[in-house]
Amino acid sequence: MTVLVNMIVTLGMLYVVPAGLRLIDPAGFRRAARLWPLPATLGAVSLWLPRGALATTLAALYAAATLALAVRAPAVLTGKTPPGPADVAVATALVSPSIAGTAMVAERAGHRLFGFDLDILALTVPHFHFAGFTAALVAGLVCRAAVPGPGARRAAYSVPAGTLLVLLGYFVDDWAELAGAVVLTGGMWAVALLTWREIRPAGRDRTTRALLATSAAVLLATMLLALWWAVGEATGIAHPTLTWMAATHGLGNALGFALCSVLAWRRLTADRQETTP
Repeated sequence: MTVLVNMIVTLGMLYVVPAGLRLIDPAGFRRAARLWPLPATLGAVSLWLPRGALATTLAALYAAATLALAVRAPAVLTGKTPPGPADVAVATALVSPSIAGTAMVAERAGHRLFGFDLDILALTVPHFHFAGFTAALVAGLVCRAAVPGPGARRAAYSVPAGTLLVLLGYFVDDWAELAGAVVLTGGMWAVALLTWREIRPAGRDRTTRALLATSAAVLLATMLLALWWAVGEATGIAHPTLTWMAATHGLGNALGFALCSVLAWRRLTADRQETTP
C-alpha cells in the first residue's frame, strides 16, 4: 500500500496542485504555480525516505509551502461580498493541502499526531490533496461554468462541507465520518452530473469531452466505494480494507477523476482564451 499511496501523492503534489492553481487564477497564482515544483519535489522525496530527521525536514519544507497557500484563502472570500459558493469551494481547495502537509510532517517524524495511527496520517495526505484540493477546486470550476441554479450551488457548497465533516469525523467517531462521507458523496455526484450534462457538451474537441466524461463516470464508482467503507467502519459490516481502497478508490480518484478533470479544464480554459477577443 505504501508504494501506491506514495505514487498517488507524488502525482498530486507535482502536477495536480500547480495545474489547479493556474485554473483558479492564472495571473494571481502564476508565481506560486511556477515555484511549486521545488517544495513539491522535496515533499515527494521525503515520502520515499525512511522516517527520520531528513524525511521530516523535507516534509516540513513542503508543509511550509502549503501553509503559504492556505493564508491566501481568506482573500478569495473577502474579495466578494458576499462570497459565492464557487468562492467557498476555491477557498477550501487552497486550505486543504496544508492539512495534508501537516499530516505528512507528523507521519514522516513517526509522531502520532492527535493520537492517530501513522497509517491514517499517511492516508490523510492523498485524501486532502484529492478529496480536499482537487474535488473542491473542480466543484468551484463547475459552479462557475454551469447554468446558475440550486444544483450548481449545492455541488459547490456540499463538497467543502463534506470534506470538513470527514475531517471532524476523525476526531469524533465513525458515525460522524459516515455523515461527512454521505455529504461529500452527494456533492461529488452532483459535480459529476453537472459535468456530464453541462460541461462535457461544451468541450470543443473529442479529447476534452472524453476526459470530462471519464472524470464524471469514475466519481460514481469511487464515491460508492467511499460510502461502503464508511458504512462498514461505522456499523461493522464487511467492507474493503485500506489497501484495497487505496488500489481502487484512491487510484481511481487520482487518475480517473483528478488528473482527467485538471487536463480537461486546462483545455477548456485554453479554448476560452482563444475565443475571447
